[in-house]
Amino acid sequence: MALTASPPSPGNKPLKRPRQARAKATVQAVFDAFVRIWQRDGWQRLTTRAVALEAGIAIGTLYDYFPSKKALLSGYVRHGIEALIRAVDAQAVEPAGLDWRERLHRLVSLACGSQADALPWFHRDMMLLEAEIAEPKHQRRAHEELAAMWQRVFDACTDLSHPPSPETVRALHLAAWGGRRYAVLVQLTEAERRQWAAEMERLCLAAVLDRQAEAP
Repeated sequence: MALTASPPSPGNKPLKRPRQARAKATVQAVFDAFVRIWQRDGWQRLTTRAVALEAGIAIGTLYDYFPSKKALLSGYVRHGIEALIRAVDAQAVEPAGLDWRERLHRLVSLACGSQADALPWFHRDMMLLEAEIAEPKHQRRAHEELAAMWQRVFDACTDLSHPPSPETVRALHLAAWGGRRYAVLVQLTEAERRQWAAEMERLCLAAVLDRQAEAP
């Protein structure tokens, strides 16, 4: 069945975010069940009742957070972006003693999805359904947060004598994130995705080294 887009509606948005540890664990169990069912049965056969049953919670508890499966999808996509940002901060920004090449390697590997096993799962249908769950302001917010993530990595590269300009950093982010989304859309194989990520890293490295050559 073809997926069709329609304008986002209030029912396609999560109702609230979990704050307490128990609530966070519940929502994580919901996301895990959501992914398992989607992978096993596909989007069309996925239901909120099935997710609640798989997660071992009451359907009313799920509805406290997600009034529909599209709201659940919206929450999951947001969860995926936040998980990526946390992973980059933990692996490429916060560790002491890393040289700039290693920070860049970790950033690009994560941003391009070549470490996909450690991050939330994404699927082509998510791209096709995006217009139904995300408004332009949400897209802009994700862009700004991911661009800031890239900038934090380069700010942590204190051994880099001439860091790239903010404009270059944002361009690299757009190239990596846009490429990753397109790789999902056209369903690159794992080997193809890893090869693309390696080439993307070489392009990022070349952009940084070019800045070193240009600097006085």
